[in-house]
Amino acid sequence: MSLLQHSVALLIAFPLAFAFLTAITEKLSAKVKNIVVPVGMLSVVCTAFLTSVDVFANGTKVYTMGAELPSITMPAKLAIPIRIVFIVDAFSAFMLLLSSIVATAAFLYSASFIREAQAKYYSLLFLMLAGMFGLACTADLFNLFVFLEVLSISSAALIAFFVDFKASEASYKYLIVSSLASLMVLLAVGILYAQYDMLNIAALAKVLRFSFVDIIALALLVSALAMKAGSVPMHFWVPDAYSRAPAAITATLVVASQSCLYALFRVSFSLFGAFPLIHIIAYAIILLGILSMFIGVTMALPQKDIKRLMAYHAISQTGYMLLGVGIGLLVGNTANIYALKAMEGGIFHIINHALYKGLLFLTAGAIIYSTGKRNLDELSGLARRMPATTIFFITGAAAIAGLPPTNGFASKLLIYESSYIFNPLFSIIAMIVSILTLVSFVKVFCSAFLGPELKALSNVKEVPKPMLFAMGMLSFFIIIFGLFPDIVLNTIVEPAAMALLNQKAYIGALG
Repeated sequence: MSLLQHSVALLIAFPLAFAFLTAITEKLSAKVKNIVVPVGMLSVVCTAFLTSVDVFANGTKVYTMGAELPSITMPAKLAIPIRIVFIVDAFSAFMLLLSSIVATAAFLYSASFIREAQAKYYSLLFLMLAGMFGLACTADLFNLFVFLEVLSISSAALIAFFVDFKASEASYKYLIVSSLASLMVLLAVGILYAQYDMLNIAALAKVLRFSFVDIIALALLVSALAMKAGSVPMHFWVPDAYSRAPAAITATLVVASQSCLYALFRVSFSLFGAFPLIHIIAYAIILLGILSMFIGVTMALPQKDIKRLMAYHAISQTGYMLLGVGIGLLVGNTANIYALKAMEGGIFHIINHALYKGLLFLTAGAIIYSTGKRNLDELSGLARRMPATTIFFITGAAAIAGLPPTNGFASKLLIYESSYIFNPLFSIIAMIVSILTLVSFVKVFCSAFLGPELKALSNVKEVPKPMLFAMGMLSFFIIIFGLFPDIVLNTIVEPAAMALLNQKAYIGALG
């Protein structure tokens, strides 16, 4: 019970500690390092899983370091001492659960995929997890900036893990975008602190006057976090970063981008939810969603590099989440069934996208691992040599195209229905994008897996079992979430949507 009581602190402490221990034990003994890494990953994943289960079962958890939590109704300088506050509500728990599932698959996949510099690799992976968990749990704007930096620096290092020119170039682009986004976030934090002498999100939400400079801070936060999430028109870093990072890291980068999407939604709903002109931000998010969907899929169609093609589809799928949650923000009422269903569709699509896009990137990594090739024109007939990978690819492709009985169908159907009630044109665009997505992945399947065997690929074999197990794990969740969507919706998605829509409950948790 005591361990569960402090699980929120351990979410940050464990990945940071094991990042340090992995680097140290590598210097002492490789055998010890081989024990520390799996123990560390098991500890991190189990802590995230248990914390999320506890929150879904028992309600929001508030954890304070540095001082007891006073009432945020007191005068600012007395009520907000120097301390660190974490709050884990249902939406935070949703993100923790998502991160732990993908992190487990990435770790299993990496066991065979990563052969060199393992200590550096796993240390950086632990730091990525610390950044993602911190973003999901922090109740403080400055610490949001800190965890965003931890996530950005570790991600940039892992993008350039395979040291070559293109990987380094991709990492450099990512660093430029991350630095700009972080500067914008820090400027927004400074603006709010200068006016209100506080940084706690719930405390700020109670005293915001929505002045002109507050609106500037909101615009800076939304722009920066949308940029980090890979939304159009700030998406230019995504194709390079996703295509050049190791496959397991690309799958984790998808979750990292969604953590920034989480921060965008948290700022929009929990901090600025009472803003009288919040509908302007909602329309901006919806517009970003529509643009991301359409531009992402059209840019994917002509691609020949298999991972780059999938990277553009990641941009496109982000648009569905922005569309659903944007409609929920526009209506902004828990009693409105369409607002709730739009929110549920957008949030459900977050976890579904992480699962099937993670799976697709792992299958792309498996192809590159076995063949050494990533150009579709140089691939053919792999279904005979890699039957398991072929099945996993079909599963992921069906899910991203929104075909039943996969999870992609379940979340996209919610988005189609709710967006149709709001504006039929949005629903039509979303369905057209799904059709184009299906066309794109049929092209990939025919090019890479069907057709005659090439002499250059005559020695190709199926990938090692840990990689297959990781892909099988994500495929299992894709099918289960598609066959039993009501269970997932009622258990984790609806509570997450309600938590995001109910600003008063978030404020009250710290009051």
